[in-house]
Amino acid sequence: MKRAFLVTGPPGCGKTTLLRRVVAELPLWAGGFYTEEIRHGGQRVGFRLLTLDGQEAVLASVDVSGPPRVGKYGVDVAALERVGVPALEEAAASADVVVVDEIGKMEMASHRFRRAVESALDAGCCLLGSILLAPHPWADALKARPEVLVVGLTPAERERTRERLATLVRECVERRRQDRGAASVQGG
Repeated sequence: MKRAFLVTGPPGCGKTTLLRRVVAELPLWAGGFYTEEIRHGGQRVGFRLLTLDGQEAVLASVDVSGPPRVGKYGVDVAALERVGVPALEEAAASADVVVVDEIGKMEMASHRFRRAVESALDAGCCLLGSILLAPHPWADALKARPEVLVVGLTPAERERTRERLATLVRECVERRRQDRGAASVQGG
């Protein structure tokens, strides 16, 4: 049964906007984080993590020396591990849906991030996220897991994709709640 839904597509195709819309329209408790661009004078100069409970940190910037570096950006792995990883871990422990936007080269520089994503999947959590389109050994292994559905995003299909993801996430959460209820009845 699919319970992890990962949107992929080229940069700038609207993955984060799509995820935000799906989460906003569903009556459920979501945790995790989004990433967004940091812009100055019309130029992209970095990326920020925003947790669903209101924390934020700079993930990468032209002003961060790194390593690691992804393109012109230095990645602040410590910031990811201080803000983003705990948001994923807390969501996996108690939220209806774990949101991880995104599973990309910057985030994958952290072994703790990778473990948090794998742990959420291993625990049977419903997960909604975005993942890089380009080949990468670890990301490709995630995409190949039997519980993962990879959804390509194109501008022409954006609305239909949003509707499909909302339905899939809603059904996943309902199944998980039913499974928990059945387990508590059996255990009680």
